[in-house]
Amino acid sequence: MTERTHAFLAARYYEYLISQFGDRGKAAFVHATRHYAEQRGRRMARRALRNGEELNWTSYYRYGEWVSSPECIAEGSSNQFSFTQYQPEGVLQITRCPWKAQFAEMGVDGTAGALYCSVLDDSIARGFNPELQYDIDQTMETEEYCIHRLQNLDFTPETDLSKRPGVTKDFDYHCGHLYWSFRTVAEAVFGADGTALAQQVLRDVREQYGEDTEAKLKEYEDMDFEMI
Repeated sequence: MTERTHAFLAARYYEYLISQFGDRGKAAFVHATRHYAEQRGRRMARRALRNGEELNWTSYYRYGEWVSSPECIAEGSSNQFSFTQYQPEGVLQITRCPWKAQFAEMGVDGTAGALYCSVLDDSIARGFNPELQYDIDQTMETEEYCIHRLQNLDFTPETDLSKRPGVTKDFDYHCGHLYWSFRTVAEAVFGADGTALAQQVLRDVREQYGEDTEAKLKEYEDMDFEMI
């Protein structure tokens, strides 16, 4: 699985939640995105704390759990970003994104993508350390590029932000995490209807990506995504 699969899952949940439950579905989608992202941030924080490192912006990048997949690099859709400013705040500009590409291909970049991307990264940062302020000014779903602002940045262009050993997870894991965390929220909010919705997402995965991908997602059903 890749970033594209990950975006596919988010888009399908969005479409079904909105079509079946309207504004309640939209609120549940936002809640599910934040729930998923904050868990990622907490895992990052626990790894940093285990290694005796501070929960600052430098560690936030060193302990980030994903790197671009070889598939997205090969097709030219991998994430591209740069800091255009470091002080008095960090200004991050994202100019290419595989999630954007997948959302656009599915026709939901201005809806599912706009909503998902408006709350994802600030929620990861909040899970990592609620004292870090991460603001999202705009996203590629509605603008030419994304602008993220990181308050009180503690690193410079010379800082080594390379990943700590063993912190990244492959996209099988990330897709499993997204599918089951969103399913948990859907079932908690909508009961049996939420279960049926999540099962439909899984059937869509089988149709789009095949039985092996569906089976791989099912392997994560009992995973505790708070553990590292």
